[in-house]
Amino acid sequence: MSVSFIRRIASPKKALTTAAVAAATAGLALTAAPAQAATSSASSTQAIAHRMIPDAAQFNAFSRIVEHESGWNPSATNSASGAYGLVQALPASKMSSAGADWKTNPATQIKWGLDYMNSRYGSPVKAWNFWQANGWY
Repeated sequence: MSVSFIRRIASPKKALTTAAVAAATAGLALTAAPAQAATSSASSTQAIAHRMIPDAAQFNAFSRIVEHESGWNPSATNSASGAYGLVQALPASKMSSAGADWKTNPATQIKWGLDYMNSRYGSPVKAWNFWQANGWY
């Protein structure tokens, strides 16, 4: 193994360590972990939805709505309206019909949202078509 190869591997680590020391000295903290946790949380929530909505077209439509409404954050809250969760239910408590754990369980929110889209629009695809035309669903 060449020394230059080792330097290429070590340099980013050294730079990160130097940045961490400088940040700590200045009283700051490097916080890469929460962003990473949020990403893995969103991807695991998407995986739950994909299992619950196996049809690709329906899942893609559901996913587009959720991405616009909450960014796949099951705790997303609209401060102006009080809409809550992945699908921004209003009032949020409507999701209790899908389960008592609606505030914290993405699967419960997905179930409620899917039921809502199916009953009101006929399917997630039709709900997405409405959303595109109106900017809400």
